[in-house]
Amino acid sequence: MEYRKLGSSGMYISELAYGNWVTHGEQIDQDTANACVRQALDLGITTFDTADAYAGTRAETALGAALKGVRREGLEIFTKVYFPTGEGKNDRGLTRKHVMESINGSLRRLGTDYVDLYQAHRYDYETPLEETMQAFADIVRSGKALYIGVSEWRVDEIRAGATLAKELGYSSFRTSRNTPCSGASSRRKSSPPARNSAWARFAGHPLPKGFSPANTSPARTRRRPPVSRRRTAS
Repeated sequence: MEYRKLGSSGMYISELAYGNWVTHGEQIDQDTANACVRQALDLGITTFDTADAYAGTRAETALGAALKGVRREGLEIFTKVYFPTGEGKNDRGLTRKHVMESINGSLRRLGTDYVDLYQAHRYDYETPLEETMQAFADIVRSGKALYIGVSEWRVDEIRAGATLAKELGYSSFRTSRNTPCSGASSRRKSSPPARNSAWARFAGHPLPKGFSPANTSPARTRRRPPVSRRRTAS
């Protein structure tokens, strides 16, 4: 397994991440989820990506259970916020209320004190960007997330958020997650400039689209042995 820096940060993540959309909490039971996660760890995968809305929050619960007892310092756990997690009018979006409540729910379900990367799953056109950025900054300052990122944001939206963060002294984005697409124009609309080395770009479910780590740059990589699955004292 190769390991890469998360954008311009000093943190390494595994070149392949384990995602649990439409699997944990929906298509497979907990025993199968546990087995899949154990196999991923044995192969050297240390980065796990989920979202609060996956399987109606059950995916986070399943991942937290599968990782229980694994040394937290050897893992990088990512999750996301935006899509509805309940029936209430404020149970969605990137309002301060929903973002702050959602991080607490995610940490509880994942069984951890912090996530390594907290991502805005989509852009919220109904909430002022400054409100969203302030909420993310406060989450990072509180230690509940180490870095923040975005998913499926357009380039102009990413730039606006990064500019606002810099002007107001907030923590800026480290990553952009996008579903691989065949059209170059579509990629330009939703991806940060490649020359910006401060960014890490994640490809969501890339294998069906023909994307693989072998087709990407080997820069800023490191090899390390698989993470230990030694269980900690309870």
